[in-house]
Amino acid sequence: MLGFTSDGNDPLKVQPSTAKRLEKLIKGAPAEKLKKRPAPEKWSVQEILAHLADAEIVGSWRIRSILGAPGTPIQAFDQDAWVTAGHYSKRDARHSVAQFRILREANLGLYKSQPRSSGSSMACIHNAAKKPCSTSRPESHRADRKNFGAESEIEK
Repeated sequence: MLGFTSDGNDPLKVQPSTAKRLEKLIKGAPAEKLKKRPAPEKWSVQEILAHLADAEIVGSWRIRSILGAPGTPIQAFDQDAWVTAGHYSKRDARHSVAQFRILREANLGLYKSQPRSSGSSMACIHNAAKKPCSTSRPESHRADRKNFGAESEIEK
């Protein structure tokens, strides 16, 4: 889980700055602007931030499952169902970033405590078909760009 970033950087160097960057992006932005969807099928900034906080919870569970039982099939989740069920449109953007920060710091502490050579802790993500595990990152776990155009919406 720690071997991939879109630009090939070390995740343990990139991940600590994410919460601060999110805070900087929304600093001073009016709540109404954070709630506004750029298009009906795209998430608002507020919804994206709630998703990131929830995704960090999912990541917390997954890494612990992988460490506790290598090879564990990891349950998928439907992010679009969660945006509705989790009432992302009603969640405070700044609270979501605060939640994300706390969870990210806890996860980074766990990651840093692990031996860097520990490549044996593999898990099969979305392996409902019981296919052999792959060491490559599944396409389904790359950022969903349709929902992540909101950074430019904040700056408008």
